[in-house]
Amino acid sequence: MKKFVTLLFSSFCIGVGLNLFIIPIHLINGGIFGISLLIKYVWGIQVGHTMIMLNIPIYLLSLLYDKSYFFNAILGLAFTSTIIDWLTPLNGLVHLPIITSAIIGGMTIGIGVGFMLRQHISPGGVDLLALLISKTTATNPGIIIFIIDSLIVIAGIIILKDLKLMYSLITISCVGFCVIIINSFKTINFLR
Repeated sequence: MKKFVTLLFSSFCIGVGLNLFIIPIHLINGGIFGISLLIKYVWGIQVGHTMIMLNIPIYLLSLLYDKSYFFNAILGLAFTSTIIDWLTPLNGLVHLPIITSAIIGGMTIGIGVGFMLRQHISPGGVDLLALLISKTTATNPGIIIFIIDSLIVIAGIIILKDLKLMYSLITISCVGFCVIIINSFKTINFLR
């Protein structure tokens, strides 16, 4: 039940972050999300469908490495890609300055990804790779995600030749920061 609630909440956060804040201002996130957004901007293909296709090789790798991560990632991908496409009508509902959208979108996505990774669930792609790498290296998955995402954003700037995408670095910094914070504490003890 806890995983199901986490899946719904996290997928909703990711879908809202992308559709309400990132896609309308044509920014990209990193990872498979970022690559999927690049493909959407260039060819107009829906993000959820592209995510599924790009994730297949990564999922096969996780199946060989850790079957539990594979099954959790399948659930994460199914929920996330479906909810992202369902929330497409949110596009254009909010008009904020680009820096505000980059920050709020990044934090919203980061909260979703962070809670998924905390439950050893992944929305797929780079997040799944980060989860697998962090398991073997004891590195916080947020750091791994940030490094890979930075490379994808830089590639997006080169491909789309749009310096506005520099704001995407703010988005991925917010995503990475939220994932690092959410996954830094094994348990949270409240003062009594």
